[in-house]
Order: sequence, then structure tokens, then C-alpha cells
Amino acid sequence: MKKTIFLFAILLFISCKKEETKNESLYPEAEKSAEEKQLELGQAIFEGKGNCFSCHKPDQKIIGPSIQEIAVMYKEKNGDMVAFLKGKAEPIVDPSQYEVMKTNFAITKNLPEEELKALEAYFYSFAK
Repeated sequence: MKKTIFLFAILLFISCKKEETKNESLYPEAEKSAEEKQLELGQAIFEGKGNCFSCHKPDQKIIGPSIQEIAVMYKEKNGDMVAFLKGKAEPIVDPSQYEVMKTNFAITKNLPEEELKALEAYFYSFAK
């Protein structure tokens, strides 16, 4: 009888341990850091409703400067990218393209502060 109870207790312990492991893998979002989540949000805005991808590429100039160039310039000059995206700061990187960028202010001015900060973090992730 003692052996049966002991065996049952071991099986119960093992099955609980396996269930715990399964539950952890069901929620991969919980394992991501706040920084990773912010970068993912920034990338989603860049590629989606922000419409940034149509003029900016990670490492080459298309219509507007590359993400990398923007990030480096803003870092070097201690610029406020969020203020610029709200239309409240002067262009730092390529003033000649400012008129083209102004058309996107209709989109970026209406983005919540959290999304603008995420977009800024995404850009800064390209600074080398």
C-alpha cells in the first residue's frame, strides 16, 4: 500500500511539472521584455499605419533618408524625434525633403504618445 501511494505521489508530481512547462510556452508574449515589445510596436507602426516604409528603408536612401541615417543624426544632435513627428520641431536630417515629409504629419500627429515613442525606439535600434 505504501508503495502504491508513493508511486502515485511521484506520478502526480511529474504530471504537475509537465503542465507547468506547457503553460509557460503558451504565453510567449509574457517572456518578452518591455524593450522588445516596444520595438515590435514601433516596427508594426513603421510598416503599417505610420506609412513610413514607403519613403524610408533601413540602410538606404529611397525618397527619404535611411532609418540608420535618421537615428544617427538624431542621436548626435540630441534631437527630439517625437516632437518632429508631431510637426513641432524642425527637420534635422534632410531639410530639403521636409515638404515631402509634411504630408505624413497628418498620420503621425494623430498617433498616441506611446506609439510615437515606440517608433522612435525602433529607429534608434538602427543607430550604430
